[in-house]
Amino acid sequence: MQKNYQKTLTACYLGFITQAIAANFAPLLFLKFHADYRISLGRIALIPAAFFLTQLLVDLFCARFTDAIGYRRSVVLSEIASGLGLAGLAVLPDLFPDPFAGVMICVVIYAIGSGLIEVLVSPIVEACPFEHKDAVMSMLHSFYCWGSVGVILLSTVFFAVFGIQHWKWLACLWALVPLYNIYNFAVCPIERLTEDGKGMTIGSLFRTPVFWVALVLMVCAGASELSMAQWASAYTEAALGFPKTVGDLLGPCLFAAAMGISRVYYGKAGAKLNLFRFMTGSGILCLCCYLLATLSASPVIGLAGCIVCGFSVGIMWPGTISIISPRLPRGGTALFALLAMAGDLGGASGPSLVGAVTQRAGDSLRYGMLAGGIFPLVLIISLVLLHKIADGE
Repeated sequence: MQKNYQKTLTACYLGFITQAIAANFAPLLFLKFHADYRISLGRIALIPAAFFLTQLLVDLFCARFTDAIGYRRSVVLSEIASGLGLAGLAVLPDLFPDPFAGVMICVVIYAIGSGLIEVLVSPIVEACPFEHKDAVMSMLHSFYCWGSVGVILLSTVFFAVFGIQHWKWLACLWALVPLYNIYNFAVCPIERLTEDGKGMTIGSLFRTPVFWVALVLMVCAGASELSMAQWASAYTEAALGFPKTVGDLLGPCLFAAAMGISRVYYGKAGAKLNLFRFMTGSGILCLCCYLLATLSASPVIGLAGCIVCGFSVGIMWPGTISIISPRLPRGGTALFALLAMAGDLGGASGPSLVGAVTQRAGDSLRYGMLAGGIFPLVLIISLVLLHKIADGE
C-alpha cells in the first residue's frame, strides 16, 4: 500500500498548534493566578523561565537519546505530556498547599511535550518524500503562528463571553487538541532521517564549520523573533496608550499573524524563490523594522514596524533548517535538537538583552529595541558567510 504522508503532515500541523497553546495560554492567566492564588508577580515571572529552561533540557536530551527511543514513541509522548500538563492546570494548583507548586508542575509537564514537538516535528516532515521541502517546512512552521493567533483570539473571546473565572474549563478544552493528536501520530507513516547508527554524532557536528554558522543563524532567528514579540504588547501600550487587552491584540497577535503570512507565502511560492535571497532580504527588512520602532517619532509608524517585523522573521527559523539539512544529510535528530536548542537560547537571551538595555537607559524601550537590532544584523552577516561556504563546496 502507498503511504499517505498527508496524514503525517496533518499530525505535525496539529503538533505545532499544540506547542503554540503551551507557549501562549498560561501567560494570559498570569494576573488571574496572582489574584486567585496569591502568587507574587516575582514568582509568576519564573513560569516562562521554567518553560523555556525545560525546553532547552529536552533539546539536549533529544540530541542524545531520541534516535534510540524512536520517533513515534517520542512524538506520542509529546502529545500526552502536553495534554496532561494543560488539563492539569485546572486541577493541580488546588491540590497543593502552595498553588504555585501545582502550576509549576503543570508548566514543566507541558513544556516537556512542547520541547519534544519542537525537536521532532521538523525532522519527521524532513524525512517524508515531499517535493520542495523548504516550502513545505515554511508552511509547517506557519501553524505555530496561526496557533498563537488562535489561542489569543479565542481565549479573549471565551473570557469576554463566559468570564475569566471559568478559565479552568478553557484549559481542558485546549488540552483536547494534543490528546486528539495522539491518535494521528500513532497511525500516520513516520520515516527516519538516517539509518540506525548512521547519523552524525554531536562531536562530529561540532567539528563541522557549517554547523557553527547554523547555530549562530538559529540564535539570531530566535532572538530577532522573540525580542520583538515579547515586547510588542508593552510597546503598543506605551506608544499608543491602549489598554492591555487591546495592546495584546494589536501587538503580539498581529505580529504572529504577519509571521504566519510570511511562512504561508514562502510555502506557496517557495519553489520559485531563492531561499538565500529571501532570507537575506527578510534580515534586512527585520533590521529596518527595529530601526523604525527605535527612531520613528510617530507611534503609528513604530507600531507598523513591530507588525511588519513579524513578516520579516517568519522565514528565519524554518529557512535555516531548510538550508542546513541538505548540507548535513547525516545530521539526524542531533542536528535538529541542537538547532532547536540554539533557537530557544536566542529566544531567551534576546528579550533579556532588550529588557536589560531598557532598564539601563532609564526605562526607555526605544534604546532596548535598538539593542535588539544587533540580532538581524548578525543574521545577515552569517547568511553571507554561509553563502560563501556553500559556493566553495
